[in-house]
Amino acid sequence: MKKYWCAFFIFGTLLLSQHAMAIEEAKYSVLLGESDIEVRQYDSHIVAETIIQGELEDAGNAAFRPLFDYISGDNISQTDISMTAPVSQQAANQEIAMTAPVAQQQVDSGWAVSFMMPASYTLDTLPTPNNPKVKLRQIPSQLIAAIRYSGFWSESNYVKHKKELENWLKQSDYQSSGKAIWARYNAPFTPWFLRRNEVLIPINKK
Repeated sequence: MKKYWCAFFIFGTLLLSQHAMAIEEAKYSVLLGESDIEVRQYDSHIVAETIIQGELEDAGNAAFRPLFDYISGDNISQTDISMTAPVSQQAANQEIAMTAPVAQQQVDSGWAVSFMMPASYTLDTLPTPNNPKVKLRQIPSQLIAAIRYSGFWSESNYVKHKKELENWLKQSDYQSSGKAIWARYNAPFTPWFLRRNEVLIPINKK
């Protein structure tokens, strides 16, 4: 748990270091809002993702380093430069801007933890990760039910709000179409009552 907090302390510090420029977030439109629950239509976006074995609270720490290394230059950016002769190929490290949130979703083989890539990139323009455990994936536009809450990054807090959102879905016109996602937006030294945390569940109409 201590290592988990240290990793996200680094992430939070990086967010604050970019305070002068807005941190890009996943783009969506709100279709319905009820208190802390919203139905959102998310735009398609790309994530850098890695699969981690272990407990929910430990997975974020284990995933942080390879994902952060990737956006910090642990990648290969290849450019073909056409000349009279020859055709040259150049490889260079490329840094990628921080975005929010850090997303975590349970999969059959563990936990998929991801950083959203800036919207200015496509799968063709993003540099290839050097680490084979980091994968780039295009997430299509999707309908999402979201519940927003403040508080500590604890499994109990996540489970509590996940159940609340699931209960709301049972009474709504929507049904789950995928596994829940845990989204975190703030630095760990942000006061607990000011933090933005969310549980996101892919949905479709009943």
